[in-house]
Amino acid sequence: MTARWHDRRHARAIAIAGALALGSVTSGAASAVDDPGSTITGLTTTDNGDGTYDVPLLNSDVPDISVARVPAAENDEGRDVYYMISTTMHLAPGAPIMKSYDLVSWEIVSYVYDRLGTGDVSSLRNGQNGYGNGQWASSLRYHDGTFYVVFNTNDLGGSFLFRTDDVEDGAWERTPLGRGLHDPSLFFDDADGGTPYIFYGSGATSAVRLNDDLTAIEEDFPNIFRASDYAGEPFIGGLFEGAQVHYIDGEYYVAIITWPSGQNRQEVLFRSPHLLGRYQTEDGSNPYEARSALNSDGFAQGGLVEVPDGDGGYEWWGMFFRDTYPLGRIPALIPATWEDGWPTFGDDGVVRVGDTFDKPIDLSPAEERRERLKSIVASDDFANDAEHKSFSDTVWEIPDGPQYDDSLLGVELVDNPGFEDATTAPWGAQFGASVARVTSDAASGTAALRVSDRTLNGSGPHQQLGGKIQAGVTYDVSARVRYADGPDPVRFNLVGDWGGGVTTLAWANATPGEWTTVSGTYTVPSGTDVSTFKLAVETPWANPQPASSTVEYLLDDVSVVGQTPEVELPTAEEVSYNGSDLDLAWQWNHAPDNRYWSLTEREGWLRLTNGHVVTGDAEYTKAPGRDLTYLEEARNTLGQRTFGPQGSAETRLDVSGMLDGDVAGLAVYGRSFAYAGIQQTGGERTLGLVTRLQPFTDTIDRDAVESFVPGSQVLLGADTDVHLKADADFASPNGQLWVQYSYSLDGQSWQPLGARQGPLAMDWSLSHFMGYRYGLFSYAKEQTGGHVDFDHFLLSDTLDADGGADTTALDAVVAEAEALDEAAYTVGSWADVERALAWARATTAPSTQNQVDAPARSLALAVASLVEADGVDVAFTADVSVRAMAGRDYVTVRVTNDEDVPVDVVVTTPYGSRTFVDVAPGKNAYQSFATRVADVPAGEVTVTVTRTSDAASEARVLPFAERD
Repeated sequence: MTARWHDRRHARAIAIAGALALGSVTSGAASAVDDPGSTITGLTTTDNGDGTYDVPLLNSDVPDISVARVPAAENDEGRDVYYMISTTMHLAPGAPIMKSYDLVSWEIVSYVYDRLGTGDVSSLRNGQNGYGNGQWASSLRYHDGTFYVVFNTNDLGGSFLFRTDDVEDGAWERTPLGRGLHDPSLFFDDADGGTPYIFYGSGATSAVRLNDDLTAIEEDFPNIFRASDYAGEPFIGGLFEGAQVHYIDGEYYVAIITWPSGQNRQEVLFRSPHLLGRYQTEDGSNPYEARSALNSDGFAQGGLVEVPDGDGGYEWWGMFFRDTYPLGRIPALIPATWEDGWPTFGDDGVVRVGDTFDKPIDLSPAEERRERLKSIVASDDFANDAEHKSFSDTVWEIPDGPQYDDSLLGVELVDNPGFEDATTAPWGAQFGASVARVTSDAASGTAALRVSDRTLNGSGPHQQLGGKIQAGVTYDVSARVRYADGPDPVRFNLVGDWGGGVTTLAWANATPGEWTTVSGTYTVPSGTDVSTFKLAVETPWANPQPASSTVEYLLDDVSVVGQTPEVELPTAEEVSYNGSDLDLAWQWNHAPDNRYWSLTEREGWLRLTNGHVVTGDAEYTKAPGRDLTYLEEARNTLGQRTFGPQGSAETRLDVSGMLDGDVAGLAVYGRSFAYAGIQQTGGERTLGLVTRLQPFTDTIDRDAVESFVPGSQVLLGADTDVHLKADADFASPNGQLWVQYSYSLDGQSWQPLGARQGPLAMDWSLSHFMGYRYGLFSYAKEQTGGHVDFDHFLLSDTLDADGGADTTALDAVVAEAEALDEAAYTVGSWADVERALAWARATTAPSTQNQVDAPARSLALAVASLVEADGVDVAFTADVSVRAMAGRDYVTVRVTNDEDVPVDVVVTTPYGSRTFVDVAPGKNAYQSFATRVADVPAGEVTVTVTRTSDAASEARVLPFAERD
């Protein structure tokens, strides 16, 4: 079971009946609000339980937030529902959808996509990666019954628009917009019939108008207003991005983050009666007024959220975030006070970390208890019982493999590479440089090229290689350079330019008077149009131009040779649903290879199989020449957010399936990281600590970086059962993370694994521009086929047990659950309690607080989510069977509606789920689920049927046996 609320359908059922689900508990459960067990709260809520909350919210990494409200009249829950989206960049699944009823406590209910694509960049394949790229700054909107999401990608063809009519369970339709839109904000101008626009930009705010069906851009409105339009205003400065647009009382408000020199990041509001500004004024003047909206403690970037005031109007709240690295960019809900048409946030415009505010929405005590148990992180026992979501069922078209011209591989592509020809052709000069062949001072042979008259970093020689360079091929590139006068040293770059900007292929620092070899390898991204590829030699760019831009030099022995590709191609199995459903708190570091992870191969365990071998050659795709560590290159690293101010994660590994060269363990990771890992060498396994700290160098010795911290090694011998715990302390000092690892070989007796490690800190390189994460990982350095099994992942906000775990809250919630009357609740909601109660009862000799807190939170959540039975059974017939087709087993389920009114049916199996709406009386709901195995093991199917007339609901668990 997972520490989360499984049964959204029960809340829906009670809401339709006119009661609030979280208040629908018996008098026994309701009276338990004052019980010690109810003091248990979610790990990321800042709800104080007294009608107030603290800022920032969640104490976890939730950046670039956008919030949409669904009014009570437009949903089936009978009250306003709020959804929020944030940036998760290269992680998969991505673009998390979070849900709240009070804007304070949130839980993840779905994702927009399972992966951004099947390409190498998204998948850590063929040496490519998406660090610092992927999905950025999503905009979530609800309009006329449809949910929309727009976000930009830096590496996958620009911006995308997604839409669905079911934000929690539906599939999303994806539309590429064909161009990049920085920090896009979707806005429907309801004052103009709902015309759709996207506002975007950095340094200036622009807009595009979409066509009526939101499938294409119709018209551009560049530079509606710019930072330069407000020169002299002290609150206008850097960034000037993250626009979110709102229409309030006849005025358009645009919220923008700015970062004036020497000041905090802050939020500025721009107001105008004309949405498109100078495009709508008679004289073309800019009508947008500007005012500082929030300049306190670094809170910035976000937008406004409306809360009905009960009198037909709205109160407005700001939802912004704050850079709080290494924990992440953390959101804050801040009340607004309006004066003269402008909002002031917080107490007279001052908001500090730790400030307390009254909650915007009142909840009943029972609702409050349920909401305070929400989290965006989760303990997990890997029972594969998470609700299946539609984003996992995306069917990806696998492109054909690339075709290469073998005649252009393994041969020199540069003409006249050593300048031995009588002329310099086909070399040319660019940006004012002069080139001339000289027959003295050659690095080899009889000639070299003199480059003079340089005034710019790009002034130098070039040669067209279009028609020779091939996308997807890795090239060995090199050249020799020498200069006599100028700075010491000078960096020389071999660069390629094929229409999208200059890319550094290789570089080296040269010393005056000495021939220096510039060499490296570069892989041209697959699918790239390189028909205009130009090879050139440059010195680094800067503004103003650096002294190196005028250095004259000699060039010789230029070489570009393509390697015969050994390319791994995506397969359908790699990107298809594999029958395993993880809790929504989990995300993979890049899109996973679904062939090599499973919750079904060993019941109750997560298996990570090493299907790939790390190359030790991978570099950051955004910054060629900057090496990746093995951990960063490893596929199928599974992670969750960390949370603060302190948090602990515990796991158990069975390492008996490891092979020589395998490394596996528990990590707290960003670009710098610390992990407790098991390495197998020569058949022997050793546990130890690996830590990577700043400062970073571009070129690294990967084996040295991921060698054990001296004195931390533990020889495991015959032990294969390893328990690991990471205690992460973000509290002191600010800006630093310190991690203490512990280990146990029996789950009871724990020892520290080395000293406390740190400081782990943000390096601001944008390569890992997110908060630190917990990670479960396994990678191979020598061979594929090894595997590691993880039994559980247990979270706590207590860093150690201080001599023994405190079971007070666990005992209280167990006693509360045991005192409840099963007959008073729906079958489905009581089944959740029974599963959680079994876990809690099994916690008889806890040795860590993690072992107590995880089942306690799971049981408290299940009890708080109980739904009262109405005493009337729902009439239906259900059967399940196993059949074979084309060598694979299928689990088939048939449900017959025996009611006189329509019903909704939800069928949940280990191999997927299906929802049927409005099944007519006497009609069947039928689904066949592919297992993808030839001999399916015995299992269970849950069928939940809800009457549409009165929302009565009943769930039944049906076993199925192996096929004979």
